[in-house]
Amino acid sequence: MKETAEVLEHNILDYWLDFSEPEGAILGARIVWTFSAAYAALRKPGYLEKARQACDSFISNYVDNDFGGVYWNVAADGSPIDDKKQLYAQGFAIYGLSEFYKVSGDARALATAAALYQVVEETFADREHGGYIEALARDFSPLEDMSLSAHDINADKTMNSHLHLMEAYANLYRVWPEPSLGEALRRLIELCCTRIMGPDGHLQLYFSSDWKVLPGAVSYGHDIETSWLLLECAFALHDLDLVSRVRPFALVMGRAGNEGLMPDGSMRYEKFADGSFDDSRQWWVQAETVVGNLWLWKYHGDDSAVDRALACWEYIRDHLVDFEGGEWYWAILPDGSPDLSQPKAGFWKCPYHNSRMCLEIMKLFV
Repeated sequence: MKETAEVLEHNILDYWLDFSEPEGAILGARIVWTFSAAYAALRKPGYLEKARQACDSFISNYVDNDFGGVYWNVAADGSPIDDKKQLYAQGFAIYGLSEFYKVSGDARALATAAALYQVVEETFADREHGGYIEALARDFSPLEDMSLSAHDINADKTMNSHLHLMEAYANLYRVWPEPSLGEALRRLIELCCTRIMGPDGHLQLYFSSDWKVLPGAVSYGHDIETSWLLLECAFALHDLDLVSRVRPFALVMGRAGNEGLMPDGSMRYEKFADGSFDDSRQWWVQAETVVGNLWLWKYHGDDSAVDRALACWEYIRDHLVDFEGGEWYWAILPDGSPDLSQPKAGFWKCPYHNSRMCLEIMKLFV
């Protein structure tokens, strides 16, 4: 615990304290969340101030005051570079702003998060088939290309966006227990169990609007991440029957994710449809492997999961953490070298997964 706490403060948070340039809605929202959550745990005033600055910048630059919702990306002066409304971005905006409200009581942050929830329900929700559309144009008209990133296919609905919307709704519900929000969260939990998880326990990644499964890889990191987030989101509703129903699904997901474990304790990235693997060890996958296995230990009674979590942490410490330059490398390549072609800070490389891992360890071992 002491080791990961030191990495959190001196390797991750110190690195991001001086980072201020807009780099996309995802990074912006995750910085708001990270420093808010760090302040809640460590009570260092500098973290709250960073969270406040990041929140003010996010609301000023990313919230569309004309149509509602948040832009995907903006320039340094706040002008939109890409004004599409990606569901994933709406979710992370709600997640970050609600976390900031927890520690600050900032009414504007809560009001913005609640307004974004209303936008999602009014524009992204699929009333016919359930779930949410992946992306829309700035004015919420249909969008031809809805793909989240170059790594993703163009699909009407995705596991990834539903997962993080569920996480966001749970976080907002903790500070704003609006009944309609609770029902929307309950529906997302149900979808995760009945539509998104496949019969083998692995998550299905892409869907048509009517939930037909589209081709996709096995994403071990998402399996293990969802295994604990699903249960955490069920806890947020304070419904013991729901928790009892969700727990077996979470256990199956966690076991499925651990199929990607390597002999050195790390987790490989993906398994493709042809049976081949991407054996890079991406930073976020390793962080989620630690947390997921700690939840398997604490909430499912799997004593061996502690050893898996420790082995993965030791891999992170020895290979991914850049103790000289700060932060973590994007990935370790199959040959054992760090992937220096990808940034340590950028549109997708954020202090969310690794900070959250450290914070979860602090919670679990208090």
